[in-house]
Amino acid sequence: MSVLDRLRNSLNRTKQQIVGRFESLIHQADSEERRSRPVDVDTIEALEELLLSADIGVAATRQIVTAVQGRARTGESLRELVQSEIRRIFDAVETRPAVTLHPNVTLIVGVNGTGKTTTIGKLANLLKKSGQRPLVCAADTFRAAAVEQLEIWATRANVEIVRAKDGADPAAVVFEAIQTGKAKGCDPILVDTAGRLHNRVNLMNELDKIRRVAAKAMEGAPHDVLLVLDATVGQNGVQQAREFTNVAGVTGIVLTKLDGTAKGGVAVAIAHDLKLPIRYVGVGEGIDDLIPFSAADYVDALFEEKG
Repeated sequence: MSVLDRLRNSLNRTKQQIVGRFESLIHQADSEERRSRPVDVDTIEALEELLLSADIGVAATRQIVTAVQGRARTGESLRELVQSEIRRIFDAVETRPAVTLHPNVTLIVGVNGTGKTTTIGKLANLLKKSGQRPLVCAADTFRAAAVEQLEIWATRANVEIVRAKDGADPAAVVFEAIQTGKAKGCDPILVDTAGRLHNRVNLMNELDKIRRVAAKAMEGAPHDVLLVLDATVGQNGVQQAREFTNVAGVTGIVLTKLDGTAKGGVAVAIAHDLKLPIRYVGVGEGIDDLIPFSAADYVDALFEEKG
């Protein structure tokens, strides 16, 4: 199955919720006699309700609806306008230049329950299949279950893991992992961090220490900070992302459980509200069920014509 097909399948629940209503709107708005004039108020209101129900978010929905309202000036169909405006939202997200220093040190952050630890295993597997030699670091040392779970996933992905005893200093584990990675030629180094958000001071202090120690072990580290978000929590996930961005300096998003929600439009809200790129999406529970995110494929899969 192609990456597009897997993304399309993962968006099935979202499509089932919106596609019938969207097709009805298109039928009403795109007749020849109506295509060359502004969309009527009823259609605008219905479109707005549809987008919000998919969790695209208030601000992004407003931008899309504003573009649709001016359709008479463009001559585009309703489908083309919605698709192109969502693509514009994704295109506006600034992406960082590729890191040329090796090994690349990537912190993985997120609240417990988002699938953070399993995502690291899946990401290690994906990167290994692409020809890289990842190493995973179990720096969530306060949850014994997290370390044990990460070991299981590292074994499944057949990648090396650096861990310490329960309760060890997370920054010390990260330092050891970077030294090990450099000595063994592993790249990238994927660091699992604690998922606490209820006590921002402790989390901030811990992440600050990890950053300082990582920078001593490797120039420019950490080079990336990926936030794992659960797509099923919708707008609450956007708020989580704001919190972690303030604390951890997030550079990209991994959106998990996209196949388990009817509100997959939250990807648009994330890009619009947070100006963060979505790097990967989780499309199932298996080790191969993490795929690189493509904005073009996402928009096509969500709003493709029924056939």
